[in-house]
Amino acid sequence: MSALEQSAVADRGGPAQPLLSVKGLQKHFPVRESGALPWVKKGPARKVHAVDGVDFAVAKGETLGIVGESGCGKSTTARLIARLIDADQGSLVFDGEGVAEFGGMALKDYRRNLQMVFQDSFASLNPRLTMEEAIAFGPRAHGLPAKEASARARALLARVGLAPEQFGGRYAHELSGGQRQRVNIARALAFEPRLLILDEAVAALDKSVQAQVLNLLRELKEERGLTYLFISHDLHVVRYFSDRVMVMYLGQVVEIGPVEAIYGAARHPYTGALLSAVPSMDPANRTQRSPLAGDPPNPIDPPAGCRFRDRCVNARAVCAEQAPRMLPLDADGRHFARCHMNDPASGYASSAPAANPEAVQ
Repeated sequence: MSALEQSAVADRGGPAQPLLSVKGLQKHFPVRESGALPWVKKGPARKVHAVDGVDFAVAKGETLGIVGESGCGKSTTARLIARLIDADQGSLVFDGEGVAEFGGMALKDYRRNLQMVFQDSFASLNPRLTMEEAIAFGPRAHGLPAKEASARARALLARVGLAPEQFGGRYAHELSGGQRQRVNIARALAFEPRLLILDEAVAALDKSVQAQVLNLLRELKEERGLTYLFISHDLHVVRYFSDRVMVMYLGQVVEIGPVEAIYGAARHPYTGALLSAVPSMDPANRTQRSPLAGDPPNPIDPPAGCRFRDRCVNARAVCAEQAPRMLPLDADGRHFARCHMNDPASGYASSAPAANPEAVQ
């Protein structure tokens, strides 16, 4: 049975049911207070609001790109979904079934269906294992006989473009970055997963190698019926590779929608600022000044109301008074944004403008 056929057999709810649903995901990291004297009375515990109420769903067979500034919560969200760290609140539903302590699917079964490829291809591999052993290790740990696991590893090496007789016996330090990342992709596929999380998986590669790996990932997606969560800082790559795009800012989702809607008609000021920062190849359309000023607010003490208001040229008094709602912007309910300007009931139109000295006009 092919991987695509196995994926169809595992599909419990049909194409209309999302493969992954994330609701109210939250993670706050406690801040260690250093240098405080033991007799000094401590104040209330402080926490970094890394992920603060994230909701989204991923359809079967789609690629959801996740973008945002460093520190916005992209990678933490990925690690929460992969269950590499524990969430404070929220729920995960995989193809209609809850995950681990959220009720339902055992964690071991969930991790067979979900795998992750990281940015650092060298650190992701055990330096004491050959490439064949690295790929076969996971399936063997999950009960596959050693002979079958090795055969699967060799077949996957060949599929990602690495001849098993040439590369199967090599160690991580003997491969280039692009070759190591192909091994990491093969290792993730050894579990025959349905969802791959790609956390800056091509960021460290040269552009030519990057294009080869992206094309390989597209082919594998079609062959095996895969679904991707694709995290990247490169907005050009996200546009090329993704079906939908989710924009995060300071631990929250501020806009999500089809790639054409996000890149062609962004409705959140932060999304517009991100896209305007992308370098243009047209000499007549060069960026003359920074589209965004200042740094993101302190995640230990995020501002009340809209978290982007201190850097937004469109901010008004209502933006500080109440948090904006995530609202649909189209009849199909596919494009959403978290901004008072898109909410007629927010009172934004009648609110007084806010003075933001850091915002770029």
